[in-house]
Amino acid sequence: PDKTGTIMVIASLTPAEKGQIDGIDMPISQIAIELYQPLPGGVFVNDVHSQLNRTRVRGIAQPATTADLQELVRRAAERGVAISVAGGRHAMGGQQFGSDTLLIDSGSLPPVLALDAERGEVTVGAGVQWPELIGYLVAAQADSPRPLGIVQKQTGADRLAIGGALAANAHGRGLTLPPMIGDVSSFELIDARGELRRCSRSENPELFALAIGGYGLFGVISEVTLRLVPRVRVERVVEVVDSDGLPERFQERIDQGYLFGDFQYSTDTSSDTLLRRGVFSCYRPAAPELSEPASRRQLAERDWLDLITLAHRDRAAAFERYTAYYLSTSGQLYWSDTHQLSTYIDDYHRVLAARLGERASGTEMISELYVPRADLVRFLEDVRADVRAHDLDLIYGTIRMIERDRESFLPWAREPWACVIFNLHTQHDGASLRKTRADFRRLIDRALAYGGSYFLTYHRWASREQVLAAHPRLPAFLERKRALDPQERFQSDWYRHHRDLVL
Repeated sequence: PDKTGTIMVIASLTPAEKGQIDGIDMPISQIAIELYQPLPGGVFVNDVHSQLNRTRVRGIAQPATTADLQELVRRAAERGVAISVAGGRHAMGGQQFGSDTLLIDSGSLPPVLALDAERGEVTVGAGVQWPELIGYLVAAQADSPRPLGIVQKQTGADRLAIGGALAANAHGRGLTLPPMIGDVSSFELIDARGELRRCSRSENPELFALAIGGYGLFGVISEVTLRLVPRVRVERVVEVVDSDGLPERFQERIDQGYLFGDFQYSTDTSSDTLLRRGVFSCYRPAAPELSEPASRRQLAERDWLDLITLAHRDRAAAFERYTAYYLSTSGQLYWSDTHQLSTYIDDYHRVLAARLGERASGTEMISELYVPRADLVRFLEDVRADVRAHDLDLIYGTIRMIERDRESFLPWAREPWACVIFNLHTQHDGASLRKTRADFRRLIDRALAYGGSYFLTYHRWASREQVLAAHPRLPAFLERKRALDPQERFQSDWYRHHRDLVL
């Protein structure tokens, strides 16, 4: 607070964001925003991947300490201001933004980074992103004979905040792992009254189960204590296989002790390989006699851009190049933590525009569907027919395994599912968005036909009937939200949509 008692919020804005604030022309990277008076024209934010969530917020708060965060929440409560929370801004369902809310950027919170090797845990600030955490663990244990590493992280992109991973109860490509709730020992949360609450399986267990997979609706997570596992070398083993029999292939790898794996399927709609042929990459603990090679093939940013360009222009060539690259890496050694890092270029469509012109306009929109593993092959055949019949602009996709989540209040992994991820290229005009919504709704129906589900994180396009069929505990979840936060201090456009849809 300044001498008048006014709270000033420091917001770091990109040049583009500053250009969207009417009446403000400041040649500095940070501006002071009065917390409770919206800026003229507002501050506009958006997600990184789909860029379909442009949202006007009152301002962006970057608290420097947990105490600052508590004060922000208390003052917001006094003034009747709703709060939303964002980290890496990769989520596409609108859960990190709320129209006319005060947006708290968790990246300004202290990194913490306290390693307890004896307990096998690390404590981090909720805004810490995966590369920073992994880099810290590697450096802090450089001389350790038995270093520890993370269990899992989301794949596809790296600059995602740990708090956001908890909010979505994210998962990686572990072959025998439940979602991320299984990796969390405890966390600290600022509730709707500004009180600091420690949450674990023994302290505030209801909040523990609600906030992990709770989409930021029960408070602001300030610190997270994660369980660690021994950091081991793994060997990548790559095959090109047919999806027919894929569940059995996954189970075979699990029985053989492989730790991670996925199946990148062909998206070539002109070929019989569509959703039937793919690159099956799995990772097993490396034999002790294997030694690190002098050099290792890696997918550089330029290679990644070339692949994503081909995926938009020539899917047969994209699959051929991707296959050749991965086969060339079979047998390479990695570490069980750093191999989960991946190349991703924010706003890559700006690069594609110079290469592809109008074809590159728009972005990719993701949906992740779940089906019983025994039904995976039949589900893929259903989708294959749908892709062709309705001309889905399928850019890339992956199949992974997930174990059942028995702990969160709103579990999306209600069974040991097969996870199938679809990235559809989507123009941003009304007709194209309506088509993509219809495409995803049909795909959801196909998963529901097998007793499956879909991930709530990526979009808000499911119908009420689909939402309730896939997530039967959502009404009870929303009721607990309103009971614990009766003033609805923590809000988002995702929350408002589902509250109005379901209740």
